[in-house]
Amino acid sequence: MEKIQLHSVLPQVFAQRNDLDSEIWKQDVTFEKGHLYLIEAESGSGKSTFCSYVLGYRHDYSGSVMFDNDVTANYKVKDWVEMRKKHISHLFQELRLFPELTALENVEIKNKITGFKTREQILKWFDMLGIADKVDAKIGRMSFGQQQRVAMMRALCQPFDFILADEPISHLDDNNSRIMADIMMTEAKEQGAGVIVTSIGKHMDLPYEHTFKL
Repeated sequence: MEKIQLHSVLPQVFAQRNDLDSEIWKQDVTFEKGHLYLIEAESGSGKSTFCSYVLGYRHDYSGSVMFDNDVTANYKVKDWVEMRKKHISHLFQELRLFPELTALENVEIKNKITGFKTREQILKWFDMLGIADKVDAKIGRMSFGQQQRVAMMRALCQPFDFILADEPISHLDDNNSRIMADIMMTEAKEQGAGVIVTSIGKHMDLPYEHTFKL
């Protein structure tokens, strides 16, 4: 997949508003593979909604979301499964980890499906991110910042044309934010992928090519 396009997309919940000042909603926007984007938003402006539309989890909007020349509203369940498995990776703001599993098990649960990374590579990431001692710890007993690092590793255990990182460093200090950004960008560059980062404040310090105000 080479591009993601939004054509006049507007959440139904905003349909009656006439005060929208957005560079995303009701606009024609294109995200291209291999490029780096930042979407800045205020709380309540639809940041997570945007992510849900791109990933196909929600469809309560007017306008169209397109992958290359395909209108995603026409996708069947099997099409979305294929898309999320091979073309779009997503770091959820709420993480969606399994609290009863260990940190490593949460990463491996995806990697066993994709077979994309070796165990050695995953353990190297744990070490780089300063949580090598948490490999066998239950996620439910880890801090949110530690969980964010685990969720990022899981998001990288698949092939992708685009990675969508929703508030990826909200609970990280500057050093861990930098390390996580380096790991994500290294993987994205190896795959020639596009990167879309969303933020309501603190965001990864990266050389963004385009910044959109949501």
